Amino acid sequence: MSEHRRKPPQPQGGGRAAARRGQSGSSSGRRAAPRGATGSLSDSYGSDSYDSGGEERQYGGRAEARRAAQRSTGGGRRRAAEPTRGGRRAAPAGRGRAAPVPDGKRLVDYPRAGKYGWQRWLPSWRLVSGLCIGFFGSLVAVAGIGYAMVGVPNEENAAALSQNNVYYWADGTQMVAAGSGQNRQNVTIDRIPKEMQWAVISAENKSFYQDSGVDPMGIARALANMARGGDTQGGSTITQQFVKNTYLSQEQTVTRKFKEMFISIKVGTKLTKGQILQGYLNTSYYGRGAYGIQAAAQAYYGKEAKDLTPSECAFLAALLKGPTYYDPAGNDSIAGATKDKNLKRSKDRWGWILEQMHNDKRITDKQYQDAIKKYPMPDDRKASRGMTGQIGYLADTAKKYVLNHSNITEKQFDQGGYQIKTTFEKSKVEALAKAVKKVEKEKLDPKNRELDKHVQFGAASVKPKDGAIVALYGGAGYENGHFNNNADTSGVPVGSTWKPFVLAAAMEHGTYRSNGPLSPLSKYNGNDHLKVRNNDGSYVLKKDNTPFFQENESDRPWGYISLRKAMEQSVNTPFVQLGMDVGMKNVADVAEKSGILNSSFAGLNASFALGTSTPSAIRMADAYATFAAAGKQAAPYSVTSVKANGQEIEGFDKPRITQAMPEKVAHNVTDTLENVIQNGTGKKALALGRTAAGKTGTTDENKSAWFVGYTQQLSTSVAMFREDPKSARLLSMNGTAGEKSIHGGDTPTQVWTEYMKAALKGKPDLGFPEAEKIGEIQDEVGAPTPTPTPSVEPSETVTESPSATPSESSTPSPTPSDTCGFFGCEEDGGAQNGGTGNGGTDGETSPEPTPTDTNLDGGSSRGNGNGGIFGGPEG
Repeated sequence: MSEHRRKPPQPQGGGRAAARRGQSGSSSGRRAAPRGATGSLSDSYGSDSYDSGGEERQYGGRAEARRAAQRSTGGGRRRAAEPTRGGRRAAPAGRGRAAPVPDGKRLVDYPRAGKYGWQRWLPSWRLVSGLCIGFFGSLVAVAGIGYAMVGVPNEENAAALSQNNVYYWADGTQMVAAGSGQNRQNVTIDRIPKEMQWAVISAENKSFYQDSGVDPMGIARALANMARGGDTQGGSTITQQFVKNTYLSQEQTVTRKFKEMFISIKVGTKLTKGQILQGYLNTSYYGRGAYGIQAAAQAYYGKEAKDLTPSECAFLAALLKGPTYYDPAGNDSIAGATKDKNLKRSKDRWGWILEQMHNDKRITDKQYQDAIKKYPMPDDRKASRGMTGQIGYLADTAKKYVLNHSNITEKQFDQGGYQIKTTFEKSKVEALAKAVKKVEKEKLDPKNRELDKHVQFGAASVKPKDGAIVALYGGAGYENGHFNNNADTSGVPVGSTWKPFVLAAAMEHGTYRSNGPLSPLSKYNGNDHLKVRNNDGSYVLKKDNTPFFQENESDRPWGYISLRKAMEQSVNTPFVQLGMDVGMKNVADVAEKSGILNSSFAGLNASFALGTSTPSAIRMADAYATFAAAGKQAAPYSVTSVKANGQEIEGFDKPRITQAMPEKVAHNVTDTLENVIQNGTGKKALALGRTAAGKTGTTDENKSAWFVGYTQQLSTSVAMFREDPKSARLLSMNGTAGEKSIHGGDTPTQVWTEYMKAALKGKPDLGFPEAEKIGEIQDEVGAPTPTPTPSVEPSETVTESPSATPSESSTPSPTPSDTCGFFGCEEDGGAQNGGTGNGGTDGETSPEPTPTDTNLDGGSSRGNGNGGIFGGPEG
């Protein structure tokens, strides 16, 4: 065969296009022009099919040579003169393409040989399938190794065996060992109702009897959530949850999740489904310190597990979603876990579980209809061993503080094993409880007087300049069915004990008319039934656009009196107008910096100045401690250290002390409140026999009464109120203790004095720093121009006579429509969003009172705020 008809071998670098060009050239009977024959510049790149010595070309043509050169150099531009070979330019170093390794000799053909452009980077199906096989093979190998290496632990983990928590007094002696150490009983599967078993399966793991014990997709979701920092819950089967409860810790880590998966697979091969379900129901946490279905049945319904009804089974199964949020008893220490919210969540999930059981054919139509008729409301919580008297409230307060200052969950805490050292001093706790009991015995007779029933007290005592809660009174005790901690209650407005914050704001910020701080000797109109002015001179209006009138307890025409005198006698009208002049936002700011949580604030309207807000007794004691400490504020705390397994847990250092207000302001507030005890509504506190300052408070319709007072060593608040046990609504105390009304200056002050006598026994009387003159006298708009008189020192105690001529307030007493709030009336007769806030007194009134023995106070209706350390109840 002639040479020009012989088909040359397929070049490695030329591709199919070059091959076609070679075939075309041979078919025409002509050979390709030798290199340089055309005189084209392109002839100097690459190599022809045959060189001058008859060698075969590496590339298929000039175009292909250009492309090869561009691939080799990254562009089509020529370099400078390059060496030649045989009269022709040779391929420069790195310019030409090195001979590729044959496909059969490359371990991984990527980038692909013989392909160009995007095809060069497109992996072949062989490569893709090989990688997939390798990847899944590796997973199988890792899973096999993990399965072989991870064994089922021989013993249950410590967390599954619940322990007690030990609480200690401030001096280190043991207060109580409490928890769920004794509240767990295992029962066999035959003693667990079928409805309970199916309720859990229908709600949490419908494929329980068919699956291998793990849910790969659920695990993937859990791992993805963990990677995002979210919750890992919702990715577990019943078997996995049983393994976690029994053998593993509760930590949320990838390692723990993989261990859980491998152990679950092994457990699924060793135990029957009935054994796994039995173990799960016996180790799960149902709240109230109850581990296992038997303890849960006792805690919620006071019966054996085998006696539970289908409806009750659905309720208990709902708790497994998280008892903190599904126990109708609520948990005020946790945000969003109130009684109302928990009850709604519980009812919704209970109904859903019954529906799932019905859909899954686990209960009959009749059983479903019977069960869904009525929600099975559980029993009230019961006092656990040792949690009687005030101990339950102390432990509850300490527990809340621990949960709010650490990463410990409620479930982990209730599993026990913690040692908690508190700030509570045993002698002071006992003294406070004794003071309450003594006054109750003297004043109240619930067996013979209907209006003495349901009267409650709440109290707290805090160290100024520190914040340590040394004592509290929470109520009658868990053993008497009283589980609400009254020292930490919400919903009880503080009345006129709020007025010192209004005065402090005026002395710090001044009013819209003053050029600086306002003196407490400034005069405001103290008459009854006054219109309240906005800063622009217009009157504050009610919802119906008629003027809003502020009331005092009586219609006595006080005329223009100093703010000091108005505080002494707790006259309402001056402080409402003062609050408007200072700005209620400034009042709220001072209160918050002093230690009151803004979550307990009422609306910033005219009545805000009269104590419509609802902070707890702990927060009020702490805020007044700011005055006692010359303006230094420390948040209240109840725990100094927490240990687990001998290791100290971080997060329990003392709160940082801040300067909440200028010292001069705090000293002047204290001086004014000293006068309240010496000459005003708090005179019963004189029985303490030492220097003290304080303020009385009584609220709308006599629904609550307060006294908050302090020395430099202790600040203590006492609240008294009546509450409907069914609706938790406040009831009027008019007629309680056989008195026309109960005032802050009466029973609460008596309790305060009895306690402080015992708590400060043997302590020196430190007095208070002398108050410096502060601010300028700036009388209210409309006040008569004063005639020159000798200056009056801040400690003035002179009696101010009523004004000679009645002001505009000397109009007939308002009708009910006139005295409701200017944004509308409340059902319980209180003022909301600018209500009247009338009706409170801080002591008895006589038919013809003098300024020093008439005790007038402002009040408000029950508020809705929360009074805890973290926006909820105290910790």
